[in-house]
Amino acid sequence: MHKRIMITGAGSGLGREMALRWAREGWRVALADIDQARAEQTLQQVRELGADGFCQRCDVRDYSQLMALAQRCETLFGGIDCVVNNAGVSSGGFFTELSLDDWDWQLSVNLMGVVKGCKAFVPLLERSHGTLINIASMAALMQGPGMSNYNVAKAGVVALSESLKVELESLSVNVHVVCPSFFQTNLLDSFRGPDPSLKAQVGKLLDSSPISAAQVADYIHAAVQAGEFLILPHEAGRAAWQLKRQAPERLYADMADMAVKMRGKGRGGEGL
Repeated sequence: MHKRIMITGAGSGLGREMALRWAREGWRVALADIDQARAEQTLQQVRELGADGFCQRCDVRDYSQLMALAQRCETLFGGIDCVVNNAGVSSGGFFTELSLDDWDWQLSVNLMGVVKGCKAFVPLLERSHGTLINIASMAALMQGPGMSNYNVAKAGVVALSESLKVELESLSVNVHVVCPSFFQTNLLDSFRGPDPSLKAQVGKLLDSSPISAAQVADYIHAAVQAGEFLILPHEAGRAAWQLKRQAPERLYADMADMAVKMRGKGRGGEGL
């Protein structure tokens, strides 16, 4: 019997690459994305690999849409074995410049979208003794300047995943949380923030990444197989996390210097 996986944000980037990686193992895939056309493109690529599934438009801010997706997985697949809460948006801006609407939008997608995805699908995973994979970010662990609402949302995903790991262990549901650094993706399509220069800076970091979305997907697949809970696909990210645990004050000083340079560049200075 083919195993079954559901991925949100499956129309592009990491979501698409994870769909293709699991499809190569013969999994049936349920592809959810707010952009139906992109999800259909992913499904076509899945079928070219010899696997199959379905796609469905889903806005993760809407719990009723996630419940409808879970019901369709029940109807077409008879359940689900793995759920990947991947859908997300990017944002940036210094705290004093971010509006409360910026905060509400960021938290509604990147944090509450994951909460609602877990709420809709964990009952199915309890039945199949399945696997839950939540996609967070190194921003959850490192809290860089100029992105406080994004940092908080992604840190919430890590905290949620830690909570579910201990609560669901006795129910034989395996929980993983992924914290990638920058890699080439279309995340900037959704960027929202008060300072356009920050978008340009993030774009440069994405373009200069030494690792692709496909490589991140491969790393996640291997780490899940190995039973790792906190999955850090980037070598530099793993080194930074170790530094923060060993010498947090040094890291905070570096981040403060970075904030000064970012502010200078955003206002026409030389900057970083």
